[in-house]
Amino acid sequence: MGIHFPHKWLVFFLVAAGVFMSTLDSSIVNIALPSIMADFQVTLAVIEWVPMIYLLTVSSLLLTFGRLSDIRGRRLVYCGGFVIFSAGSLLCGMAGSAPGLIASRALQGAGAAMLMACSQALVVDAFPLAERGRALGMIGMVVAAGLTTGPALGGLILQHFSWRVIFYINVPIGMVVTVAALRILPRMPPVKRHEPLDWMGALLLAVCFSALITGLSHFNEWGATSTKMGLAVFFFIASAAGLMQIEKRNAHPVFDPALLKIRLFILPVAAAVILFVSLFFITFLMPFYMVHPLGLSMHRVGATMMIPFVFLFFFAPLAGALWDRMGSRLLCTLGMAMMAVALFLLARLSAQATTMDMAWRLALVGIGIAVFVSPNSAAAMSAVPSRHRGIASGSVATARNLGMVIGVATAGLIFNSTFRSLNNGQDLKIYTPALEPAFLAAFQKAMLAGAAVAAFGVVVAFLRGQDSGRPKA
Repeated sequence: MGIHFPHKWLVFFLVAAGVFMSTLDSSIVNIALPSIMADFQVTLAVIEWVPMIYLLTVSSLLLTFGRLSDIRGRRLVYCGGFVIFSAGSLLCGMAGSAPGLIASRALQGAGAAMLMACSQALVVDAFPLAERGRALGMIGMVVAAGLTTGPALGGLILQHFSWRVIFYINVPIGMVVTVAALRILPRMPPVKRHEPLDWMGALLLAVCFSALITGLSHFNEWGATSTKMGLAVFFFIASAAGLMQIEKRNAHPVFDPALLKIRLFILPVAAAVILFVSLFFITFLMPFYMVHPLGLSMHRVGATMMIPFVFLFFFAPLAGALWDRMGSRLLCTLGMAMMAVALFLLARLSAQATTMDMAWRLALVGIGIAVFVSPNSAAAMSAVPSRHRGIASGSVATARNLGMVIGVATAGLIFNSTFRSLNNGQDLKIYTPALEPAFLAAFQKAMLAGAAVAAFGVVVAFLRGQDSGRPKA
């Protein structure tokens, strides 16, 4: 049962502000990666850690903060998240080197994890069951607004200012929203659950995710049989095994294993990971494709990357409302299939592609995301008891961000390994026209791999079975 606050729309707009802020930052940073790489004179293999460390930190901490919000209250976690996110943004703008920027992005990611862990739980708590799909669909629209504004604003900023401005704009926004959160959230009923936080589980979860992503991102550089890769595999397996054992014995785990038995929770979470893996093949590599072989300005890159999110903006509320009537299985399977087709078509782009060639493919991406995301989140969140909604909210957000970081790592791995094999073992650092064949071959191979991932996701989305439209309370 939700709490159903009389001021549910104030809670909604507060959550919307946090969601907009975090998604705006993500989409702006992706647009700026070519500029940051040129400024710091580092390779693509280094600069991919700018988005990856942020997403890895978010993924590692989301469940912990979701659990903390269940036992200590959403207000503490949500307001603290705005403060830390704003501080991290300030340090990102001041960074004097790539390692400094990467470290600051980790701090920013910790704040974002606190915001994301609470967002869906706050909405589900505040709205009655009959309105939940529509409210989550509108949050999907806010996500789309942030992602849509990001490329356009990022392209505009990069035409006239340094990339550092994209981080500085978060600071005043964060301060204003923090004050608003402190005024609105005290009206919420207090949390009275005096349960310990599973710190060991949280640590093992962070080690598990970190080892997985580090191994993926360095696979080509280290080699499958190297000592470093062996250590990454060891830490991943050991932390995963330890986490499973600890969570089974812990009376108050950071993630309740009982949730794994809920089919309409665990399969939507798995499908969300797959969708965002495939999506971030596109969001990571498309700006480099448009800047290098196509030679587009940053303004045009930003405008073009808006396209999928414009379509997401308009279709997400509709998809959320449809979930209220027909359930998630058909919608999510259809959305995943559209993503697979779009990635296959993106793999066929050439160095002579026009804006229209990219536009209709990216529009298909946006519609696919919209059809999938809102029904998938609504199904997963409504399948769990109210006392676990913080963990469930954190799980859904973890799935999204883990998919993003695996997508960046895997796309980078496939692109870099293919590019090196065609370029005498050299990484992409400074692009020249002579590198066009190698670049396009690496880009096309990565897009096809993303299409294969999404095709597998079609099966996972379908296997969830039928849910009865709007679930019963």
